[in-house]
Amino acid sequence: MKIRLNLSVWLAVCAIALGLGGCTATGGYPDPNPPEARREYRGMWVATVANIDWPSKPGLDAAAMRAEMAGMLDSAAKLHLNAIFLQVRPSCDAIYPSELEPWTEYLTGKQGNSPGFDPLAEWVDGAHARGIELHAWFNPFRARQASAKSAVAPTHIASTHPDWVKIAGKELWLDPGEPGAREHSLRVILDVVKRYDIDGVHFDDYFYPYPTKDVPFPDHDSYRKNAEAAGTPSLADWRRGNINEFVRRTYDEVHAIKPWVRVGISPFGIWRPNYPAGVKGFDAYEGLYADSLRWLAAGWVDYLAPQLYWKIDSPQPYAKLLDWWVACSMRTQHRPILVGNFTSKLGDKPEDAKVWQTPEILNQITLARDRAHLGAAGNIHFSAIALTKNRAGIADALAQGPYAEQAIPPEMPWLEKCPPPDSPRVDVPAESTETVVVRFAGHSLSGGLRRWVVWARHGGSWTMSVVPGDSGTGNPGRATMLRYTAAGDLDRVAVGALDAYGRIGPLAFVRIAPAPPEPVQAATVSP
Repeated sequence: MKIRLNLSVWLAVCAIALGLGGCTATGGYPDPNPPEARREYRGMWVATVANIDWPSKPGLDAAAMRAEMAGMLDSAAKLHLNAIFLQVRPSCDAIYPSELEPWTEYLTGKQGNSPGFDPLAEWVDGAHARGIELHAWFNPFRARQASAKSAVAPTHIASTHPDWVKIAGKELWLDPGEPGAREHSLRVILDVVKRYDIDGVHFDDYFYPYPTKDVPFPDHDSYRKNAEAAGTPSLADWRRGNINEFVRRTYDEVHAIKPWVRVGISPFGIWRPNYPAGVKGFDAYEGLYADSLRWLAAGWVDYLAPQLYWKIDSPQPYAKLLDWWVACSMRTQHRPILVGNFTSKLGDKPEDAKVWQTPEILNQITLARDRAHLGAAGNIHFSAIALTKNRAGIADALAQGPYAEQAIPPEMPWLEKCPPPDSPRVDVPAESTETVVVRFAGHSLSGGLRRWVVWARHGGSWTMSVVPGDSGTGNPGRATMLRYTAAGDLDRVAVGALDAYGRIGPLAFVRIAPAPPEPVQAATVSP
C-alpha cells in the first residue's frame, strides 16, 4: 500500500514525534541541564571618605554626582562585578538623609548640608538595575577623619554627646567602651537596614583606632566606669569584649530584621604575628582589639574578607596568609573567605618599584580561585578608582581574563528562613529566523526576586547571563524579555529565579524550533 503525503507535512509529523517542533516549555523530552553557575564574589570598595572614589570632590552638583555614580556602576557591570561595597558612613556622618547623623562633608563640602537627593537610594537602585548587589559599608566608631576640613555640625555626635568622643591623634573617635556609643552606632546601622533594600552590612578593619606612637587611646575613665560590669578584665580584654559584643549584636539584630542581609567584616590581613608561622607585621588583635577568629568561630559573620594587601613574594606572603584564613574557617563555621586585594597599588610606571603591575592582581585572583573548593569565595578590590580608571590596564585584563564570564555570589544556606523561589513562567511570544524573544516572569518568590539567571545554548555550547529582576518586591508583576539575535543555532534557553538569599530556584526550559524547511513538491512515500 502506498500513501501519498506532502513531504513538509511528513517532516512536521516526525519533528513532533522527536520533540523538535515549536517553542515549548519543558515536559516530555530529555533536555540536558546547563552547567552550574560560577559562584564567587567579585566586588569593589567605593570609598567616600576624603573623596577617594566617589564623589571625586566635594561640592559637585547633583547632576555631576549622579553622572559619576552611573559611570562607576556601568564600569562594574561591564567588568561583570556582582557586588559593590559602598561607604555610607565615613565618620559618624551619612551619605543619605538621617535623623541620627548629619550629611557628610564629602558630598557638599560642609557637614550637615544636603546634596538635594538621596545618594544611597540611587546607588541601591542603580546597582540592582544592573544585577549587582549593594553592601552598605560602615565605619562604626571613627567620628572625624584627619583630613576633614568642615566644621563639626551641631547634629554630629561630637556636638550632641561629647562625653562619648575621644581624641586619637588627629582624629575624633567614638569610645567603644561607652555603652551609649555602641548603641548609637548600632541604631545607625539598623536604621539603614530598615529603610533601604541593601544586600549586606559591611565593616572594614577600623574598630579601635590604629595606635599613635606614644599616645595611648584615652579611655581609662570609661574603663574604670564600665569594666566592673564585665567582670573587670584587663584593659586589652575589655576592649576586645566591647568589639565582640558590638559585632555579635550587629549580626543578630540585622538578621532579626532582614535575615537575607549578609553581615561581613574585612579585617587587617594578619590576625597576629606568627599566624601563620613566620609571618611578621602589625598585631590587629592587640592593636585594634579585633579578634576576627572569635567572630568566625562564633558565627557572628557571614564572611570574612581579610585585607591581603601584600604581593605574592612579600615577607607577608599572600598565598600563605590566604591558606591560613581558609583553614581557620574550615575548622569552625565554614564561612566564606573573600580576599581584599590592594588593586590601587597598580601603576603605569614599571620602573617604579613602589607600584604593582597588572599580573600581580591577576595572579592573586588565580591563587584564590585555586582554593575555591576550600572556601575561598572571591575577591574585593580596593578601590573602585583603580578599576574605573583602568589603571595599568587592569579593567581590560579582568574583562578579557578572569571576569570574561559572569558569576553570582555564593549561597549562604545558614541564612535561609523561607522556601526557595518557584520555577518561573517562560514562553516565547514571537520569533523569526533571525530573532528569538524569550519572556519570563516570577511568582511566589521568597525573599524578593533579585536577578534572573539565564542560560542559552548555541551550537551545543551554553552561555550564562545574569538579568536584573524587580528587586525586593517578592512578586514582580511584569515580565522580563530577552531578545536573541542571529539565533539560527540557538536551540534551548533555561531560566531560574535568583532570590535575596542567593538561591536559584528550579529551572524552566524553553526549546527553540529550528527554522522551518523550505516548501517542496509532494512526494510519494512507501512504508
